[in-house]
Amino acid sequence: MSDGLRIRGRLQGGILFFAACLFLSLAGCKGKGDVFIHKDRKGHYRLIAAGAPFVVRGVCYSPVPVGKNHEYDFFSDPNKPWKKDAELMKAAGINTVRFYQPGPHAEVVKELISGLYNDHGIYTIMGSWAGFWEYPLGYADAEFRGRIKKQVLEMVNTYKDTPGILMWVLGNENNYSFNGQVNPWSSPEIDAIPDLWQRQLERARIYYSFINEIAREIKQVDPDHPVALGNGELKYLEVASAGICPDIDLIACVIYRGKTFGNLFDSLKFTFDKPVIISEFGADAYNAKLKEEDEGMQAFFLESQWRQIYENLAGGPKGAGNCVGGVMFEWNDEWWKHNEYDLQGWPAHDTGSNWSKGEYYFDIEVPGGMNMNEEWFGIVALSEESDSGLNKRVPRKSYYVLKKFFQDPDQEWITEKERKR
Repeated sequence: MSDGLRIRGRLQGGILFFAACLFLSLAGCKGKGDVFIHKDRKGHYRLIAAGAPFVVRGVCYSPVPVGKNHEYDFFSDPNKPWKKDAELMKAAGINTVRFYQPGPHAEVVKELISGLYNDHGIYTIMGSWAGFWEYPLGYADAEFRGRIKKQVLEMVNTYKDTPGILMWVLGNENNYSFNGQVNPWSSPEIDAIPDLWQRQLERARIYYSFINEIAREIKQVDPDHPVALGNGELKYLEVASAGICPDIDLIACVIYRGKTFGNLFDSLKFTFDKPVIISEFGADAYNAKLKEEDEGMQAFFLESQWRQIYENLAGGPKGAGNCVGGVMFEWNDEWWKHNEYDLQGWPAHDTGSNWSKGEYYFDIEVPGGMNMNEEWFGIVALSEESDSGLNKRVPRKSYYVLKKFFQDPDQEWITEKERKR
């Protein structure tokens, strides 16, 4: 028997055993809601939804059409793009979508969330930027914190009873503001600290304490869904783990490390023993070196990343057992992202690179190492051709490779050699 078959047998056996004993297990979980985290005797974590173990196989979902940008309200689109997309998602085995924040009109947002769930069994991870794009940003300011907390609690109260809600994610990469890398903020008290590193740690303490305060109040109004701390990589989580975030249920990490996640799962288990969901990861489908679309490159990276997620689920013989799934970035390409301020560029699929990442090694050998193409991360491409008022969806190779992987994760569906076509 191959190692893969042994791993699958153990995983399936563990899941079946767990499901058979679930009734007894839940007897000790009084007060738990429809969705919660279960920690077993081995210290492994499982996400439980509708009474059964649930592995998140998700996508970040923002179906912006060609010629529009992030201000487009797809929730209110009368063509309801989610209906067509949900059929494709379900066929591929995708069971979750992630929204970074809800749209402005609650009724259509509720219709979308409940429609995905009732018609297709697809859950929703609902997020909040937690004020990250507010100006001026000021987590050290009491008025700012109060205003943001009110916004988040209003969101929770609005959607908590909508069928299909899986969990709440607070923030995304907000921790990158601690060193001023993105959206810098401070206060006279922080600025008075002479050591630059200690200033960063103080910002971390202020921010993570604030997020925990929100999480604690969310649980008072909604005990039925877990609350996740959104974080870029693992940066500063040692601060959050030092008794500052006891009310956080799990960590939602944004990770771009190429083929693997490295020691992420073991490192997190050691520093902050909470379950983790990789809430944003992926690979683009444009080869900056060859200057052409490269579907095989994207498919190779995505399958490898999903394999690591599966190896670290609860019950695995080798992994950390602290992963509950992942959310790919992203469902479809977004043609506006190379330069969001260039309206003339929105109708064009730009091939310019936005950033560099050496771990995506197939096309790193380009000037400045600029190999990551922000408009090409979709596992579904968009065509300018119209289909029922929407841009026609064109599934990429990664869509079909992942469909096979979700059906049989023990097979290697695309090798590094095969990805070259």
